[in-house]
Amino acid sequence: MSTAATLPIHEIVPALKEALATQALVVLQAPPGAGKSTALPLTLLDEPWLAGQQIIILQPRRVAARAVAARLAEGLGQEPGGTVGYRVRFESRTSARTRIEVVTEGILTRRLQRDPELSGVGLVILDEFHERSLNADLALALLREVQGALRDDLRVLVMSATLDPDLPARLEAPLLESQGRAYPVEVRYLPADPVGRVEDQVARAVRDALERDQGDVLAFLPGVREIHAAQGRLAGVDAQVLPLYGDLPLKEQRRALLPDPAGQRKVVLATSIAETSLTIEGVRVVVDGGLSRTQHFDPATGLTRMVTGRVTRDAAAQRAGRAGRTAPGVAYRLWSERTQPLLGASRPPEIMEADLAPLTLELAQWGAPDPGALAWLDAPPATRIETARALLRGLDALDEQGRATAEGARLLDFPTHPRIAHLLTGGAAEGQGPLAADVAALLEERDPLPPGSGTDLADRVTALRQWREGRAGGGDPGVLERIERLSRQWRRLLGTDVSNEAPDPFAVGALVARAYPERVAVARPPAAGLSRGRFLLAGGQGAALPEGDALAGSPALAVAHLDAAQAEGRVFLAAPLDAQALRVQAIWEDAVRWDTRTGTLLAQQEFRVGAIVLETRPLKQVPAAQRVQTLAGAIRTEGLHLLTFSPEAAQWRARVQSLHHWRPDDNWPDVSDQALLDTLEAWLGPHLGGARSREDLARLSLLPAFQALLDWPQPQQLDELAPTHLSVPSGSRVRLEYRLGGEAPVLAVKLQELFGLEQTPTVNGGRTPVLLHLLSPAGRPVQVTQDLRSFWNSSYFEVRKDLRGRYPKHPWPDDPWTHLPTRFTKKRGG
Repeated sequence: MSTAATLPIHEIVPALKEALATQALVVLQAPPGAGKSTALPLTLLDEPWLAGQQIIILQPRRVAARAVAARLAEGLGQEPGGTVGYRVRFESRTSARTRIEVVTEGILTRRLQRDPELSGVGLVILDEFHERSLNADLALALLREVQGALRDDLRVLVMSATLDPDLPARLEAPLLESQGRAYPVEVRYLPADPVGRVEDQVARAVRDALERDQGDVLAFLPGVREIHAAQGRLAGVDAQVLPLYGDLPLKEQRRALLPDPAGQRKVVLATSIAETSLTIEGVRVVVDGGLSRTQHFDPATGLTRMVTGRVTRDAAAQRAGRAGRTAPGVAYRLWSERTQPLLGASRPPEIMEADLAPLTLELAQWGAPDPGALAWLDAPPATRIETARALLRGLDALDEQGRATAEGARLLDFPTHPRIAHLLTGGAAEGQGPLAADVAALLEERDPLPPGSGTDLADRVTALRQWREGRAGGGDPGVLERIERLSRQWRRLLGTDVSNEAPDPFAVGALVARAYPERVAVARPPAAGLSRGRFLLAGGQGAALPEGDALAGSPALAVAHLDAAQAEGRVFLAAPLDAQALRVQAIWEDAVRWDTRTGTLLAQQEFRVGAIVLETRPLKQVPAAQRVQTLAGAIRTEGLHLLTFSPEAAQWRARVQSLHHWRPDDNWPDVSDQALLDTLEAWLGPHLGGARSREDLARLSLLPAFQALLDWPQPQQLDELAPTHLSVPSGSRVRLEYRLGGEAPVLAVKLQELFGLEQTPTVNGGRTPVLLHLLSPAGRPVQVTQDLRSFWNSSYFEVRKDLRGRYPKHPWPDDPWTHLPTRFTKKRGG
């Protein structure tokens, strides 16, 4: 093992000290094993610009934070809690002597909120920044504002093994690079992508590696379930098989990280927490299952779910590099070499995908409810911010202006999601502190009961309390121990005692409803062929309990966990909700909407919780603007065919639309279908009267509404430029047929009525010749033309030859130029 004095990072320490002496923000790139996390901070403690102040190191994971602090302290011959300490959620090893503090889980943000100047801190290091965690991005944005407004002497060092090449330029910061000391790693692929469970594939590869290769083995799996399954499949191998994941007790984490005291080979089965930061002594072989489990937030449903997907190329490189930290190594990739270039290059920043409710509340408390006020590397998406604001308003954490309320500030005292914090504060205020602590802990941890145990959260509270008293409750003891540890921390923060009484299921439901107000649900009436247990959530989504679940007969539920299916989600965890508790959340709202089934305007007052309507009563007066808006929405949804266009209205519209096309600079209104739909409220609204149904809409006279669209003197100009009729040589006034597309209008007239007319008639001030439909005596078109002169000189004679025998009573002169135009036959016309 390299000593601190020989670590590669020391090669660039002089340059880094020089950069930090003059620059507020510096970027450092160093490969795994270079010592950037576990040695570099020690070299900066005596720098003049630090002036005896603290160094804070932000790590993205608790396991890494503890391990980094332990290695730094070891470099000084100390234990954590002296010169070097750490602080993670519910755990702290610091003292008055601590100069380097490794923190995670929003600890830095909490400190910034309480002390924006970061008094006593001279340097903040953001480690493993390539992961682009939400906390790291928020911390960087806040620190840059602190540097600009309060602390021009505060230094920030951004570090990682791999970085976006554009990052230094985006931060306007110098880049320092350490080459490190990486040993060669042989990468072995499968001949084809495997089929089957990843834990089976990893176990086979680990057994193969133990036979073929030297050194300890680090295997990557997507989650805890797969780790335990693979551990069972590796029973009997000649090695210690140890798990490594975030919720593992500290003692077991240390067993995985340190060499086996007896010198036995070791197999560490880890989640993605082992990709970076952590150094696991003795690893010469990496087995990469090729999968990663991440949280995915769906703004449409407001649900976050764990998604298992392919590892990205940069993460695969990080994993493989673990095999070459101390000696040449081997990396087994459990996919084909053909698949490798098809993997995603990297994961997008967490800020682009995550639930932004915690960040939005932090920004509101910081005094920046508008995220645009901060300098982000990637600004949080506006739609997700709006989703977060809606949730936080429902939790009473934000006011209508987006500012943090007193409750919002209180929620930030709890190191958890605002939902869970709101459950805790509400439970404590209602004298339900012990139950709130237990429910919150259960919601944050894995389910302690085995599959098939039903969905009732109250059963989990009972199992926890029975286990706490030493009675068998049927739950997993390891999971229950973690739940109790977390519940104990919540009780401490709430200042409440423990309780092992049988829980009131309705009280459990009321607490869940505080955390998930949009997931309170009422039972849907049983439908033909469908079982009970189908519910409507306040958020508008459907949800169904598993077949035969004990809660299926409940009239109302508070749902905690369900999948994010769009139509009808599956409920995994819920509690019964008292109908009175549901009514406490309900409010009276005026509802004016269009009923597509009956084709009528529905106006009523509704006592509702979100999409759930508990009671209705007629709405006596409908505000005009609301009625117009609702009817306009109905027309947009069902189409303009709801309106009746009389021939006069249709032609008026076509005439105006023609002028809109022909004279774009003359401000003629656009009356196309889309334009009319877009402006319904403006042109149709004043003429809707008391319309409340499809029949009423169909009876509306549209011509007055259309005519109101024209400004003076456009009505007169309309008659001049786009007349409804034209006079022809026979003396007849013939109607013109205009079209919406701006084409020439059609003049359909009997051929004999135009004898002697040389030029094609025009509209639009002489600019647009009409399209002549020359008719036979029977009124059928015999020629379509916009060049009447050419017709008389050529095509007329072909027409004459074809028709004069069929219509002998009508004139077919040899010279159409001199014959008198007529609308009569020879006998009557002479």
